[in-house]
Amino acid sequence: QVQFVESGGGLVQPGGSLRLSCVASGSIFNSYGMGWYRQVAGKQRELVATIRSAASPTYADSVKGRFTISRDHAKNSAYLQMNSLKPEDTAVYYCNLYPPLQRWGQGTQVTVSL
Repeated sequence: QVQFVESGGGLVQPGGSLRLSCVASGSIFNSYGMGWYRQVAGKQRELVATIRSAASPTYADSVKGRFTISRDHAKNSAYLQMNSLKPEDTAVYYCNLYPPLQRWGQGTQVTVSL
């Protein structure tokens, strides 16, 4: 079974930065696109960024110019560099394939607040 383990979240002030990491188990990781998603309690999970071979990364309009997605195939890992964070970026962040599998990791909490 594919499993995703996210880390790197925390509490940061507005304007600050965080770098999220995701480690995926299984060789499936290198065959598919990856995505970062986020969810606020009581709302639907939303797609934040995607990265696929032979294609440019894509970003939600709300994070364009501030977030950067990357991956390391050798480490079965994906990353999300988040700069100029805003309070509205507060959410639990998840990684998954793109399109996503039904199975999700536990996510990592990002809180942007004074």
